[in-house]
Amino acid sequence: MNDLSGASLRIQDEMTSVFHLNLRHVHALTAVHEHGSISAAATAVSLSQPALTQGILKLESQLEVVLFERRPDGIVPTSAGALVLERTSASMGHLTAGCRLIAGADFSPERRLTMTQLRAFLSLSKTCSFAASAAELGLSQPAVHRAMRELEDALGRKLIERRTRGVHIPFAGHRFARSCWLAIKELQAALSELGLDPRNPVISIGTTPLARAFLVPEAMSLMVTEKYPANFRVVEGSWADLVESLRDGEIDLIVGEQPDAGISDLECTALYTEAPVVVAGRHHHLVGKGNPSHQTLASYPWIIAPEASPLRVEWEQLLSGIRPQTPVECGSIMIIGRMLSSSDMLTLALPDQVALQIRSGLLARIGDPLAGSMITVGATKRRSWRPTSAQRRFLDLLHQASESLSETSDRKPMIEAAWV
Repeated sequence: MNDLSGASLRIQDEMTSVFHLNLRHVHALTAVHEHGSISAAATAVSLSQPALTQGILKLESQLEVVLFERRPDGIVPTSAGALVLERTSASMGHLTAGCRLIAGADFSPERRLTMTQLRAFLSLSKTCSFAASAAELGLSQPAVHRAMRELEDALGRKLIERRTRGVHIPFAGHRFARSCWLAIKELQAALSELGLDPRNPVISIGTTPLARAFLVPEAMSLMVTEKYPANFRVVEGSWADLVESLRDGEIDLIVGEQPDAGISDLECTALYTEAPVVVAGRHHHLVGKGNPSHQTLASYPWIIAPEASPLRVEWEQLLSGIRPQTPVECGSIMIIGRMLSSSDMLTLALPDQVALQIRSGLLARIGDPLAGSMITVGATKRRSWRPTSAQRRFLDLLHQASESLSETSDRKPMIEAAWV
């Protein structure tokens, strides 16, 4: 399991925490909606009418909204109820899929599991320590042990392996934890849409080196300027480093290069394309001398991008059959810029990655952008992801920021990207 952020668990201390909701009551919302009456829904979920009524009233109190209204033709959801129903249905879908994957097709999580058990397991999947989880959750270690034992007994499957130096999560545990996290994220999205998230909606963005210099900060700046009630959490890395965090629900989307082939559980949206350029320190011998030959370029040492990255692929094609010196492999533009400014090395970059260094006079472009070479930058999301209103607005602003890169755009970016 990836090192999941503690943000998903910190909310537990709030009265509106998703971990204070009752799974059976959450599931019952769908039954009430489908059957249109408390009596029919109570039979469907094996609860008494008074118990179901009390459960719905408790949920309404926790969520601070009225979920259903009684009409002559039955009980129908309010507008807030419809929002909550959409999220709870998706949440239970993730949880049911995860349970049935490891416990069989007939397993019903709402009847067998509790939020206390899920909270303990998700904490263990992150900390890999009973002591650390107990401290994080504010419980005793025996209470965490008991919750895990009850969860594994209910599922009929081991989710953790106890070892001398902590806890190991086997493959089945990884798969189940992912489903649980996605289920919890849906419930947290419901709280966010209802205005009950004490930290405001948090938009978690994974960004690769190709997008973190301009596109992501530009969209974030636009949203901050709008005074939109949202906070950001940015995680940097390569697309390959970030994709499992995306699948786990730790981040909401990846902004950066697009994968070469379609992936069944992910959806990719292109934002813009750019041609890479050769870059050097401003005092390099090749500055201002037109387009050098491939042989000339190969006579200088290079800082190359990490293996399998788009810029590495472009570099290999640019100098195919020629083997220049490559003393440095690096994806950090900050480190690359400092090294280029004090050496005769060259590198390949996208224009927006190095626009600031070029404008400030630290670096310079060598020749024209590579003819016939274009790298696509876009957003990658889970196909099952339903963005909140805040996340939808950020996606809109990503498109707006990418459009400002067009030569025909009449909007000046908040973060200058122009080369000259």
